[in-house]
Amino acid sequence: MARILIVEDEPTINNLIRMNLSLGGHTCTQRFSGEGVAELAEETEFDLVILDVMLPGPDGFEIASRLKGTPMIFVTAKDGLKDRLKGLHLGADDYIVKPFEILELVARVDAVLRRTARTDTTFSFDGITVEFARRRVLKNGAEVKLKPKEYELFEALVRNRNLALSREQLVEKVWGYDYEGELRTVDVHIQKLRQKLGLGERLKTVYKLGYRLEVEV
Repeated sequence: MARILIVEDEPTINNLIRMNLSLGGHTCTQRFSGEGVAELAEETEFDLVILDVMLPGPDGFEIASRLKGTPMIFVTAKDGLKDRLKGLHLGADDYIVKPFEILELVARVDAVLRRTARTDTTFSFDGITVEFARRRVLKNGAEVKLKPKEYELFEALVRNRNLALSREQLVEKVWGYDYEGELRTVDVHIQKLRQKLGLGERLKTVYKLGYRLEVEV
């Protein structure tokens, strides 16, 4: 998985980001001010930097100006168009405004890592391998035939592994925001995945919420 540097001066937010990205298997390094961040990023190869704009010491824009070639996501309370444009002109790959949903940040991290080819093209556990580019799932080396929505649901669970996802969130990720059917379709597809992939011990039902794929990282 990816090596991610989190630069955020609010400990609660910094720790929340680290915890959720670590659950997904990423290796996270934390910094709580801008001091020494540019030097650290120049000396250590990171796959992504999550960077607050307003920091003690050098601010995020100043740090970003020195991090050429390193994928970056700005996380900031500054939501003006001028600040967004400045961040993007400095080479940021994305810009997310506080307050934000942690699942949105995780999704944006995954998108940037895929776009910059800084993430794995496959993921394996318990004899199951997901080949993301080919949209294919193997179990013990043999391909498991999944219908398109079954695959998309499984990929969403894998990419958000160890995180509890509500039925509503899964519907948005797989069927889209304009889906007008019943949420029960998620349960039906979950049952199919459990049967086809033998996920009884891994794919947990989260009471009154939805589902979580539990995978050791």
